[in-house]
Amino acid sequence: MKKEEMPAIYFISDIHLGLQDDKSEQLKLDNLERLFAIIKAEGRSLYMLGDIVDYWMEFRHVIPKGFTRFFCLLSDLVRHNIEVVYVAGNHDFYLGRYFDDELGIKTMYGMNELLYDGRTFIFAHGDGLGEGDHGYKLFARFIRNRFNLALLSGFHPDLAIGIMKMFSKLSRKHKPGDLVFETDRLLNFAESLAAEKDFDYFLCGHNHVKGIRELSGGRCRYVNLGTWIDGSLPYGVFKDGFFQLKEL
Repeated sequence: MKKEEMPAIYFISDIHLGLQDDKSEQLKLDNLERLFAIIKAEGRSLYMLGDIVDYWMEFRHVIPKGFTRFFCLLSDLVRHNIEVVYVAGNHDFYLGRYFDDELGIKTMYGMNELLYDGRTFIFAHGDGLGEGDHGYKLFARFIRNRFNLALLSGFHPDLAIGIMKMFSKLSRKHKPGDLVFETDRLLNFAESLAAEKDFDYFLCGHNHVKGIRELSGGRCRYVNLGTWIDGSLPYGVFKDGFFQLKEL
């Protein structure tokens, strides 16, 4: 009996909407619309692995402006019964309830696991994983602390969102001392994780170094989804038992 084909699952990361000039931003949205049309036709799920927007800070009654078209595209995916998952990145300072409650998108933090079509996927944005960069790890704990979030929410939204924009710029300018180590940090983390547990794919973004690498032992794969801010349009798709990094 022929095995029933499973619908595809898709992965993107580091779009950084709101970062670049108007022309570049509209082009990114046009291409997201193209990708989402493909997903609606043959997909089951979209996993957004962080830094999809360049900064995010929301309040109980206020969200940042400038992302309306993107929200409409996401809402259309959900209306077409596509599961959408948003994993927070280092520019997504705090994903409150807007994505979950208003758009029907599941939000997550840190490292997560998915079992699909007999494969185990471990996925994360990548910030804070592995050794080193202790300054960022301390900053992430500070900015996502409930008390500090409550304190920040007491500011006028324009001021608080402005502070988040400033932090976003600082995060992008921050360069760890050992750039070679930082480039390999997530790959090294995936290697160490593969020695401890069984999985098929470790997926991330964060350092913008796109690629697929076979981990020691030959069974596991490390996948970095790259970024859209340099003119390329990478995305990952798992379909018919195989994972591919593609370019739109």
